[in-house]
Amino acid sequence: MSSVSATAQPILPGATIGIFGGGQLGRMTAMAARNMGYRILVLDPDPACPARFVVDGCIEAGWDDSREAANLARGCDVVTLEIEQIAPASMEAAASYVPVRPGGAMLAVIQDKIEQKNWLKKNGFPVGEFRAVRSLDELREAVKELGGRCFCKGARGGYDGRGQGKVGFTPGASFEDEIRGAWEALGEQPGIVEKAVELEREISVLVARTPGGKMKVYPPAWNHHENQILAWSAIPAPVPRVMEVEAREIAAEIADTFQLEGVLAVEMFCSAAGKLLVNELAPRPHNSYHASVRACVTGQFEQLVRAVCDLPLGSVDIVQPAAIVNLLGEVWLNEDGSIREPRFDAALSVPGVRLHLYEKHKPRKGRKMGHLSAVGDTPEEAVALALRAKELL
Repeated sequence: MSSVSATAQPILPGATIGIFGGGQLGRMTAMAARNMGYRILVLDPDPACPARFVVDGCIEAGWDDSREAANLARGCDVVTLEIEQIAPASMEAAASYVPVRPGGAMLAVIQDKIEQKNWLKKNGFPVGEFRAVRSLDELREAVKELGGRCFCKGARGGYDGRGQGKVGFTPGASFEDEIRGAWEALGEQPGIVEKAVELEREISVLVARTPGGKMKVYPPAWNHHENQILAWSAIPAPVPRVMEVEAREIAAEIADTFQLEGVLAVEMFCSAAGKLLVNELAPRPHNSYHASVRACVTGQFEQLVRAVCDLPLGSVDIVQPAAIVNLLGEVWLNEDGSIREPRFDAALSVPGVRLHLYEKHKPRKGRKMGHLSAVGDTPEEAVALALRAKELL
C-alpha cells in the first residue's frame, strides 16, 4: 500500500483534520478539535450526519468511494476515522496524500472479526473459545463443539446487536430452529461462534498512542449491555487493582503490537473465574469512554486529536468518577410509534447531570440519539444518578 511517510513534526492548531465518518463520534471529535483551533472536514454518506453541523466541510460519499476519499485527504493535513467500515481502497487513496491514523493494515485486521480473533490468538492475547464459520453446517458443528451456549457474530459490519445471534439461552427452544435463526442473524455470511462465558463484569480499556510511540492507557471503564447495546458505562471500573493493572497492560501490548497511531478501545470480559478475556477491538473513540470527558483530565476526543496530530498526550488521571447512560430512540417514541419530546428539564434537575444530544432527527428503536452524563463520589453513585435522570425523561 502506497502512503505518505509519517512526519516527525507535530501537526499544530490551524491545520485541518479529516475524519472518515460523521456520526456522533466524529461530531464529538470535531468539537474537541475545534476547541483546540483545528479545522475539520468529514466524509460520510449521510448528508444530515451529526458532524455536519459542527465542521468546516462535509463530503457526501460512501465508505468505498476512493475518489472522494482522496479529495478529503487533499484538503487535510492528517486523516483519522470514527467508524471501521472504510474500504481498503479508500484508506489507500487518502494515505497517498497525507498520513492516515490509524492505518489501513491495522484496520484490515479489525474489520473482519475472524481475522481479529485469529490475530489476537496468534499474538498470545487471552480470548475465549471460538470457531470461525462460513456455512450453516459449520455453525451447527461449532455450537456443538463449544457446548451449546454460544454467541454468533457476523464477520463484518455488525454492531449494537446487529449481525448477532445466540444459541442455547431459551429454555425449550428447538436446537435446529436456534441454529437457523443464528445463521439468518449473521446474514447467512461468514462469522464467528463464541462459547458463552460466565461473567463477573464487562470492561473496556482505551489506549492512545502517537506515531512516535508515546502512549497513555486509561483506567478501565465498567460497561453494562442490554440487548447487545451498551446501556450505561462508568469510569473507573470497580475492579481489583491487580485486574486493573493486567487489563491496562493487555491493552497497551495490543496497541504496541499494532503500532497504533490514534486511539484503540479494547473490550474485555472479566470471567467469574477471575480471568480477563479480550472480546473485541475498536480503533476509534468508544461509547464506553464518553464518560472520560468528565472523569479524566483529558477526554477521549481531545486525546484522539493529540494522538493523530503527534502532540504530547494528555493526562488520563481520574478527576472524579463519572458515568453515562445512552439515550436510544425509544426515549422519543410512544407505544404507538408516534414521537414525543422527552422531559430534558426534569432529567437536568438531578445534581451533576449533563445532556449530550447528537442532532439526529429520526428516532428509531435502538438508535443512539444522545447520552446523559453524571458525576459522583463513586462509580456506582454516578451510574445511579445517570439512571435516575433517564427515568425522569
